[in-house]
Amino acid sequence: MWERLSADEQAVIHQQLEEIQKRDWKTLSVDEKKAAYYVAFGPHGPRAPVDPPNAGMKIVLGVSGLIAAAGALYFAIRSTAPAPPKTLSKEWEEATNERALELKINPISGISSEGYKGPGFVTHK
Repeated sequence: MWERLSADEQAVIHQQLEEIQKRDWKTLSVDEKKAAYYVAFGPHGPRAPVDPPNAGMKIVLGVSGLIAAAGALYFAIRSTAPAPPKTLSKEWEEATNERALELKINPISGISSEGYKGPGFVTHK
């Protein structure tokens, strides 16, 4: 109803409510208090809802579509990628461990230290 009033009518009602609010709030009727609250904090003007009704479903569907498109793009690129390099194989990593032991790499706390029990350069299971 407030939105359908002209600017002049809204100004008149606003002035009337300002005058009413200057009185003791205990003497105001419930309807006067509700009207004053609505004019001050109602969903109109700068406080009008930003999103139209049922915008939540559009947002959910849009985000889901973008996630699906990103996943499809990821798998499309992944399917055309070349094979991983030979240096990422378990055999290569084990050979790297052996070479590190031969060269005594990191003798204080690493693979060449006494009692070392870690995996070294092996990251594959």
